[in-house]
Amino acid sequence: MKENNNSKNNYFIIDASGFINGFKPYGKNNFSVSEITEEIKDLKSKLSLEEAISSGNLKISDVSDESLNELKKIIEKSGDTLRLSNPDIKLLALALELKDKNPIVVTDDYTIQNTLKILDIQFKPIINKGIDTIYNWKKVCMGCKKEYLNSYKFDDCEICGSKVYKKRIKL
Repeated sequence: MKENNNSKNNYFIIDASGFINGFKPYGKNNFSVSEITEEIKDLKSKLSLEEAISSGNLKISDVSDESLNELKKIIEKSGDTLRLSNPDIKLLALALELKDKNPIVVTDDYTIQNTLKILDIQFKPIINKGIDTIYNWKKVCMGCKKEYLNSYKFDDCEICGSKVYKKRIKL
């Protein structure tokens, strides 16, 4: 089992990867969103999640539309909208809502970590080192190198027909 350093005063927001990789919440300041259950597939992690909820060690929280809208503006600028799932977005919005409590987000997801660095919110990886640098993302044509807005919905370039891909940009 993974050791954790849950302090009674720390607020933890736990991503699916936290449960998948063995994080065991205790105390009463652990939060997540209901959508993470969609990302937990293996039985051991599901049981760990259910145990945390039933014991009162994990609170499932909703997020406000205001937090979601604020977060969406931020991730649109960074290009992280290209890589974040709906559960990830809800989890990040929860972190934004609890920012005044100095939460620590438990996650091994690099895209979530990238967004947390932009938001200046701490994270705790479980099995990986975690990221050091913030990256942005943009859509670029493989052929003619035309850059597209993140909202561009097609897989092919409107100019030359080549594949459009997500390119990582180091800040």
